[in-house]
Amino acid sequence: MSETVHTSILICGVGGQGTVLAAKLIAQAALAKGVHVRSAETIGMAQRGGSVVSHVRLGSNMYSPLIPHRGADVLIAFEPCEAVRSIAYLREGGVVAVSSKAVQPVSASLSGKAFDAESMISFLKKHASRVMVLDTDSLCVQLGSPKAANTLLLGAAVSSGMLGVTMEDLKAALKVLVKPGFVELNEKALALGAESAE
Repeated sequence: MSETVHTSILICGVGGQGTVLAAKLIAQAALAKGVHVRSAETIGMAQRGGSVVSHVRLGSNMYSPLIPHRGADVLIAFEPCEAVRSIAYLREGGVVAVSSKAVQPVSASLSGKAFDAESMISFLKKHASRVMVLDTDSLCVQLGSPKAANTLLLGAAVSSGMLGVTMEDLKAALKVLVKPGFVELNEKALALGAESAE
């Protein structure tokens, strides 16, 4: 059994964005290499557009599925406000892969207190050593599917070299977890995400 990986990844977004699938892809990629995986999700209000957070920890020295504050090597955020909400988990020197598309909660729309993505991303850049911002909307248009944002961000994260798995590991995981008709699209999304992060 291979055990050279010791990585903690926090994935956050809102319900319906594919955070749980992204976590499962990383976990499957690691398991296929013989790496121990611990993971947990908090998905309470996910169906109503609420916060979804997935913790994925790779390596035999990880005894809890939950990442402590300042314990995440990588923060993958499908929404900039959720990235700001979770930034306390990122360790010094950790990396952030974040979508530039803000998803306003219903409460913000009703109260007129909407936030803008630029201020959130500016905050992230002040609090993380490396922030990879992807315009997932335009990249999804390029791919011809609005549902590829999660694999685009995974591609960006894997390009950092800090994810604990490789691009090839993730492609193999896609073949296990994604319906055959969507594998090619997601492989393209991984590659485009990595390219866009450079």
